[in-house]
Amino acid sequence: MPIPTGLRAIDLMMNIPDGDPTAWYEFIKPLLLDEESRKAFKMPAQYMFKDIPEIGDQKDYVQYAIGQMDKWGVEQAMLGISGPNSANLEACQKRPDRFFPSYGANPNNGMDEVRKIRQLHKDHGLKAVTGFPSGLCPQVPLNDKKYYPIYATCVDLDIPICLCVGVPGPRIPMAPQKVEHIDEVCWFFPELKFVMRHGGEPWVDLAVKLMLKYPNLYYSTSAFAPKHYPKAIVDYANTRGADKIMYAGYFPMGLSLERIFTEMQKVPFKDEVWPKFLRDNAVRVFKLDA
Repeated sequence: MPIPTGLRAIDLMMNIPDGDPTAWYEFIKPLLLDEESRKAFKMPAQYMFKDIPEIGDQKDYVQYAIGQMDKWGVEQAMLGISGPNSANLEACQKRPDRFFPSYGANPNNGMDEVRKIRQLHKDHGLKAVTGFPSGLCPQVPLNDKKYYPIYATCVDLDIPICLCVGVPGPRIPMAPQKVEHIDEVCWFFPELKFVMRHGGEPWVDLAVKLMLKYPNLYYSTSAFAPKHYPKAIVDYANTRGADKIMYAGYFPMGLSLERIFTEMQKVPFKDEVWPKFLRDNAVRVFKLDA
C-alpha cells in the first residue's frame, strides 16, 4: 500500500550537502587499492548508484536541506557530527527541531573515543553512535574487543549503536561486517540497542533470524533505494517485525529524497506498518522529541 497521506518521516541517515562531497570519503582512501575507486569515483561505491545528487552552489545549505525535507515529507533527520562536514553540527545547533546528532566512532582510538562520546553526549545531546567496521583503518570486526568499550558506553548512555553490516559497497574487504558477528555482540550486551545499517546483504535472512532472537536488534534501510529493499525485510516488517524496521535514507551521498520517496510509494508495506517504519520506531529507539 502507498504511504498514508500526511505521514511525515524521520530520516536516520542524512548529511547537509555542504561544499566538496569527496571530503566525506577521505577516511577510506587508504583502503582503496583499485585505480577506478581512487581516481575516477566521486564516492567509493559510485558503481552502485545512478544519478548521484548534484547539489550545486547554495547560499544556505542548511536551508536547502530543510527545503528538500519539507518537499518530501521529512520531519527530522539524524546527522553525523564527526568528520570534515561542520555544517552537520551547525545544523543540529541552529535547528534542533529538524536535526539531531550522531557520532561516527573509531574504536581504534581506545579510551579517547569513549571520552569523546561522553563529551559529545553531554555537550550536544548525542542520540546515537555510528560506525563503518570495514571502512576503518585498520578495519575492526563487529565483534572485535576494540568495539566493546564503545558498546558498553552506548549501554551506559542509553543510546543506540548504528553499524554498517553486510558486504560493503566500496571495494574493500567485507569480513568485518559479516552479520553472524552480531550474534556474539547481542548475546554479550543484551541491553545494547543495535541498529543495522546498509542492508546486511547477502545475509538478510540471517539478519531477520537474529532480530527474532534478540529484542534490541533493529534494521534501518540506509543506502538502499526503496525498489531494492530486500524482500525478506519487507515480509518481516509486514509480519512479526513491524517494530524492528526503520527508515534511513542516503541524501545527498548517493540518493535524492525525490527518488527515495517516489520509489517508496511502491513498497508493499501494510497500512499499519508505515507509521512505525517512517517515524514511530525511530522516536522510540532514539528517544526523540517528535
